[in-house]
Amino acid sequence: MTPTAFALILLAGLIHAGWNIAAKKAGGDARFAFFTSVLMMLFWAPLGWWLGRDAVPLWGAAEWTLVVASGLLHVVYYVTLLRGYRVADLTVVYPLARGTGPLLTSLVAVLLLGERITLVGALGIAAVVGGVFLIAGGPGLLRAAQDPAARERVHRGIGYGLVTGGFIASYTVVDGYGVKVLLMSPILIDYMGNLVRVAVLAPTVLRDTATARSLWQQQWRFALLVAVVSPVAYVLVLYAMREAPMSLVAPAREVSMLFAALLGGHLLGEGDRLARLAGAVCIAAGVTALALG
Repeated sequence: MTPTAFALILLAGLIHAGWNIAAKKAGGDARFAFFTSVLMMLFWAPLGWWLGRDAVPLWGAAEWTLVVASGLLHVVYYVTLLRGYRVADLTVVYPLARGTGPLLTSLVAVLLLGERITLVGALGIAAVVGGVFLIAGGPGLLRAAQDPAARERVHRGIGYGLVTGGFIASYTVVDGYGVKVLLMSPILIDYMGNLVRVAVLAPTVLRDTATARSLWQQQWRFALLVAVVSPVAYVLVLYAMREAPMSLVAPAREVSMLFAALLGGHLLGEGDRLARLAGAVCIAAGVTALALG
C-alpha cells in the first residue's frame, strides 16, 4: 500500500466515523436517507456538473449499468444501517458492519478479481477483524444476556450489522470495478449514483408529506452534515483504490473504528471502554500491517 493511499484511508476513516455518529443521533429512517441524498445532490451539483459535462456523454451501457447498480446498493445499505441504529447500539451495529464488509470484499478481490495478498497483509486483515469483534462486545456477544430486552437489542444489532456489512462488500466491489477497470471518476460514480438514490427514495417521502415535513424540521442539521462530509470519505476511499489493491484498501478502512471507539464511545456512552480500547489497538496494528504489506 502506498503512503498516499494510506493517508487517504486515515482521513476517510475519521470522516466516516463522524458522519455515522451524526446519523445515529438523528435516529432517522428512509426519509432521513432521502433528505441527505437531496442535500448531497444540491451541495455537490457544481462539482458534479464540472466533472461530468465531458465524461458522462461518453458513457456507454457498462458505465450506466454500474451507476444504477451502485445507487441501488447504496440505498439498501443506508436504509438498513439507519434501521439498525434505531433498534440497536452504534457500538454493535457499526463495528460488525464495518468488519463484515471489508472481509467479504477482500475475499472477492482475491478469489474472483485475481488480486494477491502477502502474509503480512493477511495478518493485518485478521487483526482488523479481531479488533472489530472486540469493539462489538467480544466474547460477550456469544453469551446470552441476562436481561431479555438487552439480549434482543444485541441480537438485532448483530443481525443488522451483518446484513449491512454484506451490502458494504457489494457496493465496494461494484464501485471498485468502475474505478479500476472502467476507469470512471470516483466522484462521478458517487454523485450520479446519488441521483439514483434520490429517485428510489422519493416515493417514501411523497406518501406522507406532512410527516416528512415534521421530520425535516427535526433532522435537517444532521442530514446536512452527512450530505456534506459522507461523499468526501467514500471518494477518498475510491481514490485510494487507484493507488493500492482493493483487498488491502477495504479492510484498512476499518481504521474508522479506532475513531468511532474514541469519539462514539465518549459521545454516546455505549459499551465496555476496555473492550473498545483493545479493539482499537488491534485495528491500528492491523492497518499498519496492511500498509506495510
